[in-house]
Amino acid sequence: MITLPELALLGFAGYRATQLAVHDTILDPVRDRIHGWHERKEDSGPRNFVVSLISCVYCMGWWISGALLLVYLLLTDQFHGLPLLLHGVEWLAVAGAAVFLNRVDDTMGRLG
Repeated sequence: MITLPELALLGFAGYRATQLAVHDTILDPVRDRIHGWHERKEDSGPRNFVVSLISCVYCMGWWISGALLLVYLLLTDQFHGLPLLLHGVEWLAVAGAAVFLNRVDDTMGRLG
């Protein structure tokens, strides 16, 4: 099971990776290509899903947090030997920490 410092580290990493994927200009060309792909067939369910995913900090943050947690658990050899349900709870905790940081960032951005 991950410790509180590990949870904090993964939460911060999830927050930053989510900001990178959804907002940062370095990935604008990738997002622009995906939006162009979507515009060519706007009534496509899979295309709508992909555009919704890459536009939502909560949706993208959930999957990014899960991927970060999985990589971390595998690299630190903490994945095996524990119930899968426990890792699911860890995923919820990491994603929750990242979402909390996104909410704080959104709130502070409105105040400034």
